[in-house]
Amino acid sequence: MPDFITSLNSATLMGIIGLLAFILGGGLVSFYWSFRNRAHHSVSKEKQREEARKRQKIAKVKAQHLDASRMREVYNLLTNLTSTLNYQRVLESALDMGMRALTTSNDPEDRLVAAVLLFANDNENNPDLYFGASRRLTPADLNQTFPAQNGILKEVIDEGGAIFSENPSKDPELGRVMALQGCASLYCIPLRQGIDTYGVIVFAHPTPNFFHPTHREVLNIIAKQAVISIQNARLYQDLAQEKERMMEIQEEGRKKLARDLHDGPTQSVAAIAMRVNFARRLMERDQSAAADELFKIEELARRTTKEIRHMLFTLRPLVLESQGLSAAVETMAEKMAEDYRQNILPDIAQEVVSELEMDKQGVIFYIIEEAVNNARKHAEAEHIHVRLSLIQEDLALLDIQDDGLGFDVKSVTASYEHRGSLGMINLRERTELLNGVLNIDSTPGVGTHIQVAIPLTEEAVDRIRNSV
Repeated sequence: MPDFITSLNSATLMGIIGLLAFILGGGLVSFYWSFRNRAHHSVSKEKQREEARKRQKIAKVKAQHLDASRMREVYNLLTNLTSTLNYQRVLESALDMGMRALTTSNDPEDRLVAAVLLFANDNENNPDLYFGASRRLTPADLNQTFPAQNGILKEVIDEGGAIFSENPSKDPELGRVMALQGCASLYCIPLRQGIDTYGVIVFAHPTPNFFHPTHREVLNIIAKQAVISIQNARLYQDLAQEKERMMEIQEEGRKKLARDLHDGPTQSVAAIAMRVNFARRLMERDQSAAADELFKIEELARRTTKEIRHMLFTLRPLVLESQGLSAAVETMAEKMAEDYRQNILPDIAQEVVSELEMDKQGVIFYIIEEAVNNARKHAEAEHIHVRLSLIQEDLALLDIQDDGLGFDVKSVTASYEHRGSLGMINLRERTELLNGVLNIDSTPGVGTHIQVAIPLTEEAVDRIRNSV
């Protein structure tokens, strides 16, 4: 090996050394650029990750702002819902709250279907559910009503709990709603407060299993608040209607008083004036005839006084305030016999009267008076039996029966709004003041039988309401 090395000349050796240096230098440069590229690539990736984190942070902030804005909208709607007493506005606000609460960027509002279905105030004449408010329903849908005898509606109302359905288009009743044909999930919540059910609120969406537990919890809260607001709005509406009815009753009372004054005391006073004038002229010609005429005038004046006293008794029976219901009914019977020769046969159980507050005694007295006057004026009844008895420990029964002409209850009730009298309406409204139940049974040629069930305790009130 040393011989080989020594045999190489200096030029060849220098060439080999130069080649090795070139190869080593190229390797170092390649390593340097490779290291630099890797470092630059690492920095680029770090920048990309930083930019991604910034974008995520911005998106999160935007989502938070969107959620906060949506929650502010829901809060404002909730405030409007709790503050308004306008019935229709309550229904619209309840749906708007639900729509806002369920709306996200991935689930726009225009995919949701929503509706409030309500029972009418008078469930006896209108037992079906109708659309009180809605979103994205067709005009044909809005004209439909639902008996709630099958499917989701029946189950929700009977059980009193919310129901989730994955196939609302197959429901026997809700399946008739065209807007629900494209929906794959539905959530139905009862609008119930205590024993009173006002209806249901329904939300539907095309996405299966759209109503996850968070959605359902929010909608349950909205429905509970909506029930309270609906109840308040209905109470306010009922008060407004009651105010109107009271004004009508007062107006009818004034008209009745005017008619009674015109047909009774006014005519009698005019007759007295004419007969006094006639008696004065008779005194100049025939004093005996004048004395007879003065006797007739005296009788007429006494009869007129009785009529006026009866009217005053009707307007305000002082004996009711001082001695109670039994004495007031007895006094009314005596006055009816004296003034109109009307036979009233009262039988008032004192055990019932002792359980009644004075205001309720007054309401019962006016029910009796209304029924008796109707029998006297329209039925030409010879006898009118008035009974108040205890049929259960906490339930009384007012029973008024006459042997007069009678009438067809259905035909009279159907045309009653076109009649001039409010007698039957007065009976119903005063029965409602007692939380009672009114039943009128009459047969032409036989007579009329009026019964009013009067609860004496809150438990009895609940039993009566549940049995109606």
